[in-house]
Amino acid sequence: MHTLLKVAVASVLAVSALPAVAQADDLVFTLKNGTKSVLTNFYASPVGVDKWEEDIFGRDTLAPGETMQITIADGRRACDYDMRFEFEEGSDLDTTTDKQNLCELGEYTIHE
Repeated sequence: MHTLLKVAVASVLAVSALPAVAQADDLVFTLKNGTKSVLTNFYASPVGVDKWEEDIFGRDTLAPGETMQITIADGRRACDYDMRFEFEEGSDLDTTTDKQNLCELGEYTIHE
């Protein structure tokens, strides 16, 4: 019975370590809106993917001067991502795109 308990504890510990391993590949950076317009949508897709992934903001927006921590947890091992930024309707700013190595990026500021 004592051996069974050790096996059960070892199994629980092994399973509880799995999410930490998966999170190690998450891409995390701070996005700052350095424009005078509200950023309404933010998309990021690995370079070479032909379509944009879902809007990372969801229902959120990023007002001028605000920052938001972005986590891309898509399970990919890619570092180079295409990014697309869309601004509020009526803004003087056009949709902007950029390409960055998100593995090395700690902070990204979108400028006008």
